[in-house]
Amino acid sequence: MKNLSMKNNILAALVACSVGYAGVSNAHDAGATLDADGTIRSFTGLASVSCFDDGSGTPDNLIVSIRDNSPPVAGLMVNVQVVSSRGNRVNSISDTVSGDADFSPFIKVQDGAGPYSVIVNKTDVGARSFDLQYHCNTANDVHTGTDIFVFQFGLPAVTP
Repeated sequence: MKNLSMKNNILAALVACSVGYAGVSNAHDAGATLDADGTIRSFTGLASVSCFDDGSGTPDNLIVSIRDNSPPVAGLMVNVQVVSSRGNRVNSISDTVSGDADFSPFIKVQDGAGPYSVIVNKTDVGARSFDLQYHCNTANDVHTGTDIFVFQFGLPAVTP
């Protein structure tokens, strides 16, 4: 249930942020709060984005952008990393100005249909509210099928 709720929150926030990319006709926005209590330095979210041909064309790449909605705190930022399905391509970006209503620039990972692992984390202790934009595109930058599944939101299980 928690995964489903988190997926719905992320999807809802992504819809709200889609207007920031002019070439996108379908919205894929999500958002949440990393560590609402603000006590876990290593709080991390992990999702998988699947790119597929929805009739618009063969997937070529995934683009991602992040926005930190929280008030500025020195040394505390949100980051997003994208890893290709074969693990041979990776890219990352941070929103370096918290709370300014602007998204980071888009990053691109080009590895076909994917899936792509999308990791969101923060740099220190403190709650961070964020929005994420993600879009699968063809080689000609035409938006194509995009879906997300959230695997983890918080600390991974630790075994001794």
